[in-house]
Amino acid sequence: MSDFSAAHLATLGLLLLSTPPARAQATEPPSVQLSEEGYILSTADKAFVLKIRGQLQGDGRFYVADSDRSGTNTFLIRRLRPFLDGTLFGFVDFRLMPDFGVGQPLIQDAYIDLRPVEWLRLRAGRFKTPFGLELLQANTDVPFIERSLTFDLVPVRDEGLQLHGDIAGGRLSYAFAVVNGAPDGASIDVNTDDSFDLVARVFAQPFKGDADSALQGLGVGVAVSRGLQFGTPSTTPANTALVPQRSTGQEVIFSFLNNGTPGGTAVADGEHVRLSPQGHFYWGPVGLLAEYVLSSQEVRTGDRRARLRHHAWQAYASYVLGGDASFTGPKPHRPFDPKTGKGGALEISARYQGLDMDDDAFPRFADPARSVSQARGFGVATVFAFNRRVRFALNYHHTDFVGGAPEGDREAENVVMSRFQVAF
Repeated sequence: MSDFSAAHLATLGLLLLSTPPARAQATEPPSVQLSEEGYILSTADKAFVLKIRGQLQGDGRFYVADSDRSGTNTFLIRRLRPFLDGTLFGFVDFRLMPDFGVGQPLIQDAYIDLRPVEWLRLRAGRFKTPFGLELLQANTDVPFIERSLTFDLVPVRDEGLQLHGDIAGGRLSYAFAVVNGAPDGASIDVNTDDSFDLVARVFAQPFKGDADSALQGLGVGVAVSRGLQFGTPSTTPANTALVPQRSTGQEVIFSFLNNGTPGGTAVADGEHVRLSPQGHFYWGPVGLLAEYVLSSQEVRTGDRRARLRHHAWQAYASYVLGGDASFTGPKPHRPFDPKTGKGGALEISARYQGLDMDDDAFPRFADPARSVSQARGFGVATVFAFNRRVRFALNYHHTDFVGGAPEGDREAENVVMSRFQVAF
């Protein structure tokens, strides 16, 4: 979304808030609140609401015992996101969220939601593609600093239309979207090949809201996507509709051939289908989450074609001391009090994950001396939640690879990561 349209969206919200309906203005004054939910301005009847919110994540990333690593030990601002959430006329919601992290300013979310009823909403703009389970978990709530290897095979953010809603108090959620069609592990801004992707996801939490059931935190679902994607190697630079895959430590571990490597340029060239069964379970201090992703895509290099099938999966378990586990992160029983040193919650998590790139990708579409065919890794994470908004995290990840080096296997990656996070 352009800066022009984003700015006008925010201006419209402010103007509407400043001129509430005459009846509400005459009876009750507008409300102004400042809390952990952000800065909230609203009319008395809540028909017009503006929430000013934000998040800041300061990270440290340190590679250990890796003599031939390409990563650099560094401190960085991983995410810096001021954003606006709002409601207009009681049934139109909007979000505008830029990101200034890693020195690359961009618009992450910019959309409008029409919601005549809770079970039927229409979203238009730029938003997260309704596909990966971990993707749909807010980055402020995931127990690990960086997302799993499944992230390499899911479409991230895209522009389009989405019909979605919650049925029976959230016991069943659905989403159907028509989007431009993002490559695996990437976001896009515009459609470059004149075709679109269809995405569908259903997720059931049959015991949600049942306080007497130990299964109230159980959720299972499935997501699918299908589209036609085509790269154009003749342009400068080439538009391949393919992007590199990255490790947990954010190093490139797989990339297709391009004009800078022998063998020509590999491009997407035809049908792209994805499938992801997924689920989670939360019960008191215990949390479990698992998902699997299959990405099947037609690619081409010159007159050579193939359908490549890549797989990724992850499973993690977490335990919260001093609080409860949830899909929205650890919930302390009480906030941390610096005067007494009591309160807060400590979440301890362990994850095992894998990524398998199709063997048929080598050597016609990817260089085996530079790209791995397999990755297996485990990680441990600790998150101390001072409260619902302030957290400190420390992670360790180890990943082994098959292939990816001129003479055999790429050296294992060992990375320690830290994060201090403020979100409101």
